Amino acid sequence: MLSPKNTPRGKLLMQYVCARIIRMDDVDIALFERDWNNTLYYFIMNADEHIYMRYGGRDSRGPTTYLDLDSLELTLTRGLQLHDQYKKGEIKKATPPKPAFPREIPPLVERTLARNQCVECHLIGDFQLQYREQQGKLDKVSEMYRWPDIRTIGIELDVPKGLVVKASSAAVQAAGMAPGDQLTALNGTPIYTFGDLQYRYGNLPRDSRQVGFTVEREHRSIELKVTLPERWWLSDLTFRHLSVDPRAEFETRQLSPAEKAQHNLNAESFAGQITRIGGFADMLKMHELKVGDIVASVDGQDHDDLANSPELFIKLRRKAGDSVMLDVIRDGKRLKLPVRTERMYFRK
Repeated sequence: MLSPKNTPRGKLLMQYVCARIIRMDDVDIALFERDWNNTLYYFIMNADEHIYMRYGGRDSRGPTTYLDLDSLELTLTRGLQLHDQYKKGEIKKATPPKPAFPREIPPLVERTLARNQCVECHLIGDFQLQYREQQGKLDKVSEMYRWPDIRTIGIELDVPKGLVVKASSAAVQAAGMAPGDQLTALNGTPIYTFGDLQYRYGNLPRDSRQVGFTVEREHRSIELKVTLPERWWLSDLTFRHLSVDPRAEFETRQLSPAEKAQHNLNAESFAGQITRIGGFADMLKMHELKVGDIVASVDGQDHDDLANSPELFIKLRRKAGDSVMLDVIRDGKRLKLPVRTERMYFRK
């Protein structure tokens, strides 16, 4: 605890029993379910293992996007208020999930426990997915894309103020959300922090078409129904270092209807023009694609119910390490170019 005891934050912390978990070997990972790729994550809870709220969470911009000391102080203050309510019987203890432990994930046991090595958080997340893939039970949309970015639906938070909306656009603006609104519930479940919001939002079924937000505006509670856009769950996986993610090391932009017509491509095609080649492509000799190439199809398929780009099709429909054949248009000529995807292992 680095905060001086006589500061506001120090005085708040002195009312908590602070515990730091440095090894996850015997931790109930069902009770403490979270985004395992976070650098910092707090659970505000009591001795009955009732979790009042979560503090943590991030997006592709960086590990501290939604973290700062002001928002932490808000969380600590609210946690004490909720604890008082709990002691008065105003909050009922939540029913805990069925316990689950790292030792129940065979690839993780082989990689860590059997070698007497530390079970780290990011290993839990990745080996959970590996095990589900081995069992043939991996749902990539709900499990690889576990933590959707709230900016996709137009929410930009004023981070020092917790769940106060700094700017709204897109779907939430259309639903009536406005700057200054404070988010207080998602589908009727109270949320107090970005960690709570990310957790509840991340648990929405991926076929959801609408989500309800409760906001406080000028001391009034307002219910908003937000229509979710197509692929609202899609987010940047690069920083997550998931080994089940088939890395193809290229990115595309969607072609316009006019561009598709110009190249005699299906109007429903997910064809895209390459805008970036990843650094590993050349190093690992994965492919010979170039910026400006148009990828027309993957293994002869040019459209998909979920994927709106060639790279997303590969991520959702192929396994890491698979090879695919791309139909490519380069300088007006049609080419067949092979791509070998990679199963990337970081920090393992």
